[in-house]
Amino acid sequence: MNTDDQRAGDVINATLSGSVSGQVAIGSGIHQVNVIDRTGPQVTQADLDELHHALAKVKAQLESAAAPEKKDAALERMDELEGAITAEKPDLTTMEYVKRWFARNLPELAGAVTGVIIHPIVGKLVEAAGDGLAAEFRRRFGAA
Repeated sequence: MNTDDQRAGDVINATLSGSVSGQVAIGSGIHQVNVIDRTGPQVTQADLDELHHALAKVKAQLESAAAPEKKDAALERMDELEGAITAEKPDLTTMEYVKRWFARNLPELAGAVTGVIIHPIVGKLVEAAGDGLAAEFRRRFGAA
């Protein structure tokens, strides 16, 4: 065999990471690397402060508008909502439960509670937890 015709040691390297779609062409002598940054949105302390302010505003509305016999339960639901939103992986089931609780028990405040749930910062928190959770959030709440 003629050594000029031999290609000993040909190497083809391709590294694909992240969410990749489309064509990938690899051939002799090609070294291709696709790196996609999927770090997601960054939630700052200022974002969290704004979210806590929005929650406090709803709690203040609740203090003045809720019937005395429902006030304690409503405040408990708001605490549950805050915990669900700010968990490392936001708890969509609890968020949905709290939204429904207010719709049934204090409909005059249901819009304010929903406003917190679909707040842009909540969307950032959900997106930061992953694409699957963000898709489920959009399905349940039509936001983010």
